[in-house]
Amino acid sequence: MQTKMAIPVFLLLTVTVFFHAVVQAAEGVRVEGQDPGRFEINSSVKAINLKKLPEIAKLIPELSYYQAVFVGEQHPRFDHHLNQLAIIQGLYARYANLAIGVEFFQQPFQQYLDRYIAGNLSTDGLLDKTEYYDRWRYDFRLYAPILEFARNNHIPIVALNVPTEIIEKVGREGLKGLSKKERAQIPADIDYSNKRYEDRLKKVFKDHPQYFGKFKTFYEAQLVWDEAMAESAARYLKSHPNTHMVVLAGNGHLAYGAGIPDRFKRRLSKISTVIILNDWDRAINPEIADYLLLSKEKELPKAGFLGVILDISTGSLEISDFSEDSPAKVAGMKEKDKILALNGHFVSKMSDVQKIMWDKKPGDQVLVKASRKADQDKDKTLEFEVKLR
Repeated sequence: MQTKMAIPVFLLLTVTVFFHAVVQAAEGVRVEGQDPGRFEINSSVKAINLKKLPEIAKLIPELSYYQAVFVGEQHPRFDHHLNQLAIIQGLYARYANLAIGVEFFQQPFQQYLDRYIAGNLSTDGLLDKTEYYDRWRYDFRLYAPILEFARNNHIPIVALNVPTEIIEKVGREGLKGLSKKERAQIPADIDYSNKRYEDRLKKVFKDHPQYFGKFKTFYEAQLVWDEAMAESAARYLKSHPNTHMVVLAGNGHLAYGAGIPDRFKRRLSKISTVIILNDWDRAINPEIADYLLLSKEKELPKAGFLGVILDISTGSLEISDFSEDSPAKVAGMKEKDKILALNGHFVSKMSDVQKIMWDKKPGDQVLVKASRKADQDKDKTLEFEVKLR
C-alpha cells in the first residue's frame, strides 16, 4: 500500500547563475563627469525579494527536466531530509522510473538494500546486514521516512559509498597504501585537476588539523570518496538509461559541482544534472549550486532512553553512571552491571544497542538482561523491565 505523506512547505532560494539571482550588497558607481546627484547602478548586482520566496512545491516542475538531481544535506538536520523526501515524492509523481542514490549506505551491502525494497528484509534486518550503526552512525530516524517511502513504492535505493575501511586507509596512507583487492573496489580514474576544490579542502584541513594527518592523503581520501559515489550513480544510470535518479549526499560533496556532480558528468556527459543544497553556512554566490533550500530546523521526536552511561573500554557494556531520573536505575540496575541483552537480543557493543533502540519511544518497555558481580566474584544474571523515559 502506498503511504501518502504531505510534502512539507519550506522556503526556496534559487541561485542558478543563468536564470536565478544571488543576494549581494547593492552599490552605486559614480561616473566621472556625471552629475554628482546621479548614480549609475552596477548591473552585476542582483536582488532577491526574501519576502516572496517560492515554496518547495514550485521547484518540482523545474527539477523534472533533469535526469540526475543532486540534493545536499547537513547530516544531522531532520528538516533537510524532509526536504529531500519532498523532492523525491514530487519527482516520483512525474516519473515512475525513479531511483535514489544515497551516501549513507556502502556499495558492498547493495544486496540487502535490494532485499529491503523487495519486502524481503525488515528495517531491523537492514540495519544489521548493512552494519549501519558501525559505518554511518547518524540517527537512523533521520533517513527512515525516505526509506519507508522508497519501500512502499518499490523505488530502488542505490548504495553510493565505498567501505569505511578504504577511505580511512587512504586518509592514513594514501592510494599507494591500498592492496590490489582494495584498489579494485574504487574507480581507476581519479581526477586531481580541480585546483579550486583542492584549495577549499586545504582550508577545511587547516581548520581541523587535529582530525587529519597529511593534506595529501586527506585530499586523496576525499577524491576517492567523491569519485566512487559518482561512479556508482553513473553505473546505475548506464544500465537503466530511462531512469531518473535523485542523489542524496552531504552538501560538501555537491557544492560548486566539484565533488560528485562534475565527476558524474565526466562519466555521463549527455545526462542533464541539477544541484540543490540544503542551507549553506558560508558566503552565497551563483556558483555553489543551482538552488538553495532554506528551512526552519526541525528536531526528531524525543527518543526513548534507558538513562545509562556505558563504559566500553573493557570490551563489554558496563554501566559507569546514570542520567538524572534514570529509568534503568529506577528499575533496579546498578553501576558496574554489564548489559548482556535487550529484548532478548544479545548485545556486545554500542552499535548493537543502537540497532535495537533506534525506534523506541518514551514509555516503551525494554527487557534488559545484565550480569552483576556476586560473592566470591561470581557473576549472576538478572533481568529488569525498564520503562523508557
